[in-house]
Order: sequence, then structure tokens, then C-alpha cells
Amino acid sequence: MKRPIFTRSTNLLRPTIAAAVTLFTWCTAGHAAELTIGSVNNPDMIELQKLAPNFEKANPDIKLKFVFLEENVLRQRVTTDIATKSGQFDVMMIGTYEAPIWGQRGWLTPVTNVPAAYDLNDVIKTVRDSLSYKGTLYALPFDAESSMTYYRKDLFAAKGLTMPPNPTYQQVADFAAKLDDKRNGVYGICLRGKAGWGENMGYLGTLVNSFGGRYFDMQWRPQIDTPEWHNAIGYYVNLMTKYGPPGATSNGFNENLTLMMNGKCAMWIDSTVAAGMLYDKKQSSVADKLGYAAAPHDVTTKGSHWLWSWALAVPVSSKQQDAAKKFIEWATSKEYIKLAAADVGWSLVPPGTRASTYEHPEYKQAAPFASFVLSAVQSADPLDSTLKKVPYTGTFTVNIPEFQSIGTIVGQQISGALSGSTTVDQALKAGQAAALRQVVAAGYMKE
Repeated sequence: MKRPIFTRSTNLLRPTIAAAVTLFTWCTAGHAAELTIGSVNNPDMIELQKLAPNFEKANPDIKLKFVFLEENVLRQRVTTDIATKSGQFDVMMIGTYEAPIWGQRGWLTPVTNVPAAYDLNDVIKTVRDSLSYKGTLYALPFDAESSMTYYRKDLFAAKGLTMPPNPTYQQVADFAAKLDDKRNGVYGICLRGKAGWGENMGYLGTLVNSFGGRYFDMQWRPQIDTPEWHNAIGYYVNLMTKYGPPGATSNGFNENLTLMMNGKCAMWIDSTVAAGMLYDKKQSSVADKLGYAAAPHDVTTKGSHWLWSWALAVPVSSKQQDAAKKFIEWATSKEYIKLAAADVGWSLVPPGTRASTYEHPEYKQAAPFASFVLSAVQSADPLDSTLKKVPYTGTFTVNIPEFQSIGTIVGQQISGALSGSTTVDQALKAGQAAALRQVVAAGYMKE
């Protein structure tokens, strides 16, 4: 009989070999790269979390941890994290305001060497451009949006009213007066009232644009305490006070979406992203009663509808660069859109990002609003969104770092006017003073 291959000396090595194998397994599998994703708490991102195990299964060396935050809180957290380079987040959900500014500052990892299969040219150009700085892309769009007017066709018909394709703000006010029925729990109109540069000022920025207003003139002098702003904000406060829901200063996108889906609003002017949810019969009680039109205008249509994208970016402070890049490519891919369609239906896939989405027959059939939304996203122009010339870009934002503070202060002041704790005149004077302090301190103009 042959002697065993393993001698006494080699047998002694077995525990050492076993330990090495265990250590290797522990390092590669048990301690996979964990990505912390800072995200807004909207339905599309909740769905992404639900489908995330598909990514983890295909990439067993990467684990995902989602941190969902209310919109204003998310902006504060990610701004603090990236400015201090603390590395709390490996992936950040940011928008068209932050991406070019933070990219310019070197805070974000450029999106380069994207695989050919990703098909970057399929991403709608206006959206790509809005997430870039000097031709370099700094985030990949998860969804993209403009704004539009939603209305209840049944309530309009009952009053003999007709919504035009391109309504004016005067027509909206007239409709709200006739449709307001508070005794039966239906409000003439629902609009954002929650304070924040991306909350009430997201909508109000476009309202001011359409009334001929702007944040700054060509010399960076603030233009907030001007007739155009007074007309626009006076209109808004009067409209909401008379025909809006109670407690409107607590209502942002999510709260108004719920009101609209539950049949509480005769009209709502807000994001095109809401269309898929409003037309979904599983969650919307008014899915078969809705109509839509362009966002309203007053003296001009310039800047009357916005362009925004919730996008995924990788901060340079992340220690998981390759894994984070792989995740944002997957979450914004054609394949993910098909995965979401299989789970929730084509009408609820992330909209506004890819031309191919709008070419799918299934999407066209499920989303009667598809071509309208695509046109709104493609026609919103951050480079030309005001009646008078301005030194900045943005449909409702101003592309300077200081806008985050300016927009928040102005939004808080207008929210105070809506609640009745201050007047429109006082609110705009305070906003003007805050904007002046910021641009003087930053060196944009001399006092």
C-alpha cells in the first residue's frame, strides 16, 4: 500500500491553510464593500431600494445601505458632508443645481469611461448638460422633470369650464374661484407652501419668471423687492389664502401629491414626475378624472416651467469609488427602467431621462402624458429663462453657491407671508436685504 501523500509535517499545516482560507472568505464575502446612499424619500427611490437586491445579487461584493431623508434635510446633510469631506455618503442624490457647482469645486468624481452598453447618448441632452460643468458630467440622472398643470376634468365639466393647453395665471385664478368647494373637502388649487429653495421656491421661481421677474440684474443687484416680485408673490398668497388647503405652509411635493391623489385638489401645478403616480389606478382615486396642461404663464412663457433632475453622484470623499460608480450606472440604466417596469408597470418608471423610454410602445400606451412631458423637459431652457437679461443660469435656481442660502431665506419669508405672520412687502424687503448681504460678501457686487 502506498504511503499517504500527507506526512505528519504537512498535516500540521492544515490549520494554517484553513485559517488563511477563512480569512480570505471573511475579507471578500463577509466584509463586502458597503455603499451608503443618501436619498430623497420619494416613491421612485423607495422602488429603487426594493429592486436593489438585484444589483447585490449580480455584485455579491457590494452591499447597499439607503438613508432616506425629507428633501430639505437631505440637502442640508449632503451639503455638510461633501463640504467637510467627512465621507458619510458614498452615493449622493443631488440635482441640477448642485452637480455643476460641486463639480467645479472638485467635490464630485467626474463621470467618465462609462461602458458603451450604458448608452450615454440615450440620456436626454438637456438633462446631461444640466448635470455637467464645462462639458464634464458629474452625476447620472435617475429621473428628470419639468412642471405642468394637473386638473380634474370632471370638476371642470360640471362647471362648464375648459382648461386651455397653455393657461394664463389669470385663468387659473378664475378657475380656482369657481371650483373651490371647501365644504366638500375640495380646494380650488394646491401649490407648494413648505419653505425651502427647492420646495416653495422651486415653484415660485418659475412663477416669478413668468411675471417678468428675476433674482439679479446684470450687475448682480438683487431684484426681489421689485414690482414683478410683488405682483407674483401677491398673486400667490392671495390665491392660496382664498382657494388653497389649510396648513399649506407644511405642504411640499409629497403632501400635495397625496392631496391630489385623494381628490382634494381641483388643480395642482407641480412636477411632471407626479404624472405616473396620479394616473396609476392602484394608488390614485382620480386616475381616470385627470387632465393636464402646460405650466401657466403671465407676461411671458420664458422660465414658466422648470428643468430639474434627481441624479446620483459619487463624492470624492467616498472610499468605495469603483463600487459606487458601478451602482449609479446600474440604477440609471436602460436595464433598470425595464426592471422597474416589470415590477410596478411602465407608467411608473423613472421618467425624463432616456429617449428610449419614450420610444417603448408599452410606455406610450401606459402613459398618455409621455410626449407632453418629454417636450416640457426638452424645451425648458436654463440658459434663457427670464424676460430681462441675467448674469446667471437656471430655470428656478441661480448657479452660484450662495443661492442655497438666499433661496432658503426668501422661501422662509414668503412662507411667513402665506401663514399671515408677515406681509408680502415685509417678506420681499427681508429677502432683498438677505440677497444683498450675500452677493456683497461674496464679491459679486460692491454695495
